[in-house]
Amino acid sequence: MTFTREFVEREYNNRALVPDHPAYFARWEKDSQFVRETLPAHLDIAYGPHPRHRIDLFPAGPRARGTLMFIHGGYWRSLDKGMFSWLAASWVAAGVNVAMPAYRLAPEVGIEAIVDDIIEAANWLAAHGSAHGVPGDRLVVSGHSAGGHLTAALFAAPRERLRFDPGCIVGGVPFSGIFDFEPMLHFGFNADFKLDAAAVKRLSLLDKKPTVRAKLIVAAGAGESSEFQRQARELAAAWLPQAPAPLLLAGLNHFSIVDSFAERGQPLYEAALGLF
Repeated sequence: MTFTREFVEREYNNRALVPDHPAYFARWEKDSQFVRETLPAHLDIAYGPHPRHRIDLFPAGPRARGTLMFIHGGYWRSLDKGMFSWLAASWVAAGVNVAMPAYRLAPEVGIEAIVDDIIEAANWLAAHGSAHGVPGDRLVVSGHSAGGHLTAALFAAPRERLRFDPGCIVGGVPFSGIFDFEPMLHFGFNADFKLDAAAVKRLSLLDKKPTVRAKLIVAAGAGESSEFQRQARELAAAWLPQAPAPLLLAGLNHFSIVDSFAERGQPLYEAALGLF
């Protein structure tokens, strides 16, 4: 497929595609502050030396069915884990621990370094989560947008990079993610990413095979652009049989799909919960 700058800008600029996105951000910030004030949590624990190498842990108690590691989005260049604390409430209520790592952002570092951060966050959780009531021995990894890519990138990490048994990961839920990086060469944000053809080849996941063999639920909103839907379809096709046909969720855009991930009865939430 040949990508033009005009096509990529139209298909990948989610804030332009959803003009009321500031309302989502404002609500998420407000609800997250409330959750951090009311839900038992261990906040801003260091998993590495950088100020953004921090992870928030929300324990669900000694009888928890497992741990959800949720990786936030923001095109690898914005947002923070703290905006998504609100997600923890429904998952903890369902008996699932929640871990939310932050990571370094572009342009301070490139996307490959951000992948390294998520691998290190997972290694830290496996080694130290139990001490904080959030063990990593039964883990579902999920992420939205850039976090969707980072979820899949963790699944494709070289085995030697994982300092734990990959069998501890029992599922993955990358949604609204980017897995084919060719369009990013033509995107205005590449001024921050600084990708070239060689980096695109290293980062793209459609020609990689996962080293973590757990089931993947790949999803996108049917109200998202055709490219985000293509990205989901192509990752699922490339990673058969552990990734069945993707969930293309009716009525959901790039931001409302995050709400659906925390709402009982919604297909994305129920599919993710079923992985435990």
